Amino acid sequence: MRIGKQDQPFSAICTSDAESITVRGKDLVGDLIGKTDFTTYFWFLVTGHMPTAEQRFFADAVLLSIAEHGLVPSVVAARMTYAAAPEAFHGAVAAGLLGCGSVILGSAEVTGRFIAGLVAEVQEKGISEAEAALAGVQALRAERKAIPGFGHPQHSGGDPRANLLLTLARERSAAGAHISMLMAVQKAIPEVIGRDLPINVNGAIPTVMLDVGFPLEALKGISLLARTASLIGHLQEEATRPIGFVMSGKAAEAITYDGPKGS
Repeated sequence: MRIGKQDQPFSAICTSDAESITVRGKDLVGDLIGKTDFTTYFWFLVTGHMPTAEQRFFADAVLLSIAEHGLVPSVVAARMTYAAAPEAFHGAVAAGLLGCGSVILGSAEVTGRFIAGLVAEVQEKGISEAEAALAGVQALRAERKAIPGFGHPQHSGGDPRANLLLTLARERSAAGAHISMLMAVQKAIPEVIGRDLPINVNGAIPTVMLDVGFPLEALKGISLLARTASLIGHLQEEATRPIGFVMSGKAAEAITYDGPKGS
């Protein structure tokens, strides 16, 4: 039984034979190992071409910005999983990544699609950035949806990571249509909801990366790659200084049972 589209049986990423491994047209041993840093290799794997110096700089910057933020849900899930199954390091990493959705980490992808859609509307409809931004925010509010890329429970006065990424983009003349639209959305927000919201790191990451040429479809991969590094660090610590069961115990203490009483 045929399921889905099956008319393109090709891959342009990697092939190998008895003597060599070829990645995107380059010899892994002869051209890449020992000659290329991992951020460059990541960009090359995703896009098929080597990044410019600016692209590599901003890829490095965003990976650093999102990798670690303390005992966030992905880290808690990973450490508690490892505490329960120390033989499954890979399972603990996976547990941490599986919850990276539209609220945590994956929101960079949601923001990127939102902003890219508004940029496309400006180009297709001939409207101003301000008009597109206002309409976009109004549409989200009409559907009772959060405005992706804005607000932070801890950094309510402004996300320092986002502020730095956007400053670097402006200083290095890398800011383009997506960062410009992000700013237009920020200006439109008070008109719709009656108050300001700060840009968070998941607002800065996709707009910076889109402006330097990273593909929209792979945006979520940035957060996943960065957080994987963090999870490995946390699991190494969990192996030597375990807190997984401490967190589990504290969760039980913090939650009050309000179900039916036993007879």
